[in-house]
Amino acid sequence: MSYATQLAMALPELVLAVSGILLMLIAAWGGQAVTRAVSFVSVLALVGAGIALFGPASAGGEAFYGLYRADAFAAFAKVLIFGAAAVAIIIAPKFFEQTSGDDLRPEYPVLMLFSAAGMGMMVSAGDLITLYVGLELQSLAAYVLASFMRHDTRSAEAGLKYFVLGALASGILLYGISLVYGFSGTTLFDGIADAYAGEESLGLLFGLVFVFAGLAFKVSAVPFHMWTPDVYEGAPTPVTAFFASAPKVAAMAMAVRVAMEAMAPAVSDWRQIVVFAALASIFFGAIAAIGQNNIKRLLAYSSINNVGFMLIGLAAGTQAGVASVLFYLAVYIVMTLGAFIIVLQMRDESGQPVETISSMAGMSRNRPGLALAMAIFMFSFAGIPPLLGFFAKLEVFIAAVNAGLFPLAVAGIVGSVIAAYYYLRVIKVMYFDEAAPAYAGRAGPIEGALLAVAALFISPVGWFLLAPLGSWTSIAAQSLF
Repeated sequence: MSYATQLAMALPELVLAVSGILLMLIAAWGGQAVTRAVSFVSVLALVGAGIALFGPASAGGEAFYGLYRADAFAAFAKVLIFGAAAVAIIIAPKFFEQTSGDDLRPEYPVLMLFSAAGMGMMVSAGDLITLYVGLELQSLAAYVLASFMRHDTRSAEAGLKYFVLGALASGILLYGISLVYGFSGTTLFDGIADAYAGEESLGLLFGLVFVFAGLAFKVSAVPFHMWTPDVYEGAPTPVTAFFASAPKVAAMAMAVRVAMEAMAPAVSDWRQIVVFAALASIFFGAIAAIGQNNIKRLLAYSSINNVGFMLIGLAAGTQAGVASVLFYLAVYIVMTLGAFIIVLQMRDESGQPVETISSMAGMSRNRPGLALAMAIFMFSFAGIPPLLGFFAKLEVFIAAVNAGLFPLAVAGIVGSVIAAYYYLRVIKVMYFDEAAPAYAGRAGPIEGALLAVAALFISPVGWFLLAPLGSWTSIAAQSLF
């Protein structure tokens, strides 16, 4: 394969990396005055990277001696990642304009581009070193984004917590990688799979455990979830929307690729870890969210809960299971971004953000459009038909049952019933509680359009997309097998 063809396979990451470097130089010389221009070009770069996926980048092949894989699975994940990153850039200016203390600086979209480039490497990795480099590129940008509001104590605290715990998780993952390399003699996924298919090794088993522990932190699965509520609450809301969407897709897709390619012969070993993490995440996320009164913390526990359902699909260890994870990710990312766009509109008369659930009381009368959209997202998170969140949960449960994991599917259904309580509580506050002071924030035309599209996608109108989305996820899953 020619070098030009290999570069074409990695074109999305090249577009983002080159754009990020050039925009970083422009930001250094132009300062605050070029913020809007840099943001606009960053969104164009993400769109360009997305367009570049519909070529050699999704053709299905290996590049750079097996270090990088361009296939339909990676392309599907990258579409979600780049789309979420673009939305996080688009919704940021209005938030920073209205929030006193810190202005939006041109470094924000540049960090988003580097983070997206790292996530692209994560989902296309064919080697543990490529995986780790992509993960660290994404993580280093994320640490800065979490603490982007320098004059806000909560934001600084969020960045520090994320950095300390993220460094610990990276160390755990790197130790697992070193064990796998030491006992398999390679970092390439194909070679690792051959090692796991051979004679059982205690060293390889320990490596598997540490690798999955590191991956569990990145997807914020229990018991490696402790950073999530504090970081989600403290980070600027557009950054929280980004954390809850794009990195979640990248980490879950990365975990699926490692499980189904590098460690596929050891499915009986890693399935035990995944089943435990799935059940713990579902029930802990459901129970811990009940007592929350901060909407961002509630959505943080909701993300932990939803990761548990995705892990049920991974635990199935089948093509249908992988397809169900991808389908769930697509629906989850739209629900999450939609919910956070609504949170961005929650402001008091002075223009400062309001994050308490009690402040949403009477929203159905003060802001009926926002209340309706939030109700759609909450019902969908709870898995209430006929919204797409129901079909996402149904897909993972069917995959688990077909793989012989009937008790796991039943436990997941029980967990979803518990989780429905706090979603319905938000709807009850909006529609039935005595009205609180109306929010002063108003959605701009772009935010309003994004919110309308997200709500329509999740509503029964989105049924028209079920067939093509299901077909795309099946093709993406098939490329791993």
